[in-house]
Amino acid sequence: MHNLLKRPLILSLSLAWLTCFAVGAQAQTPAQPVAKPAAKRPAAKPAPKPPVEVPLPPSEGEQNAAASMTHFGDYQCELNQSVKVTMNPKYDGYIDVAFGKERYTMKPVLSSTGALRLEDVKGQTLLLQIAYKSMLMDVKAGRRLVDECVHEKQMLARKAAEGQPTQALMGNSPGQAATGVAAPAPN
Repeated sequence: MHNLLKRPLILSLSLAWLTCFAVGAQAQTPAQPVAKPAAKRPAAKPAPKPPVEVPLPPSEGEQNAAASMTHFGDYQCELNQSVKVTMNPKYDGYIDVAFGKERYTMKPVLSSTGALRLEDVKGQTLLLQIAYKSMLMDVKAGRRLVDECVHEKQMLARKAAEGQPTQALMGNSPGQAATGVAAPAPN
């Protein structure tokens, strides 16, 4: 009889142990992954509007005289870079300067030293042209974009000046630009 009492006890303990094991095993089974909703694509950004072009004021006598002194064409610059200077097709007396992928519309201005300043109408850049070289500057950042830019006419002027007494590096003075008369060489 003693064995008879042990059997139900063993059976009940075995059943309890199996039940606990089964529950624990279910808890350790990884849950089925829940399907994630499709990722939302960001809404397409509208194409940026092209900048509104503000008409430029008509050029005047001094500006036209300065434009006539500009060396048009290609300039070879330091570090195998180049600048291209052309007349603006829309506005007389204005000049386009291309450097890399950028294009700037410039207003030519003669300085008191005789240097030709091509000033960006948006106030971002400046091309300074002197007798033997030119340089393109970022006036907002206060640094040169490219230097030692030489046009064919500047190269010829440099070669012609070699061995000569020191002459003005700026070329013509503003008064000479308007009259078209070159200054006599200093003695």
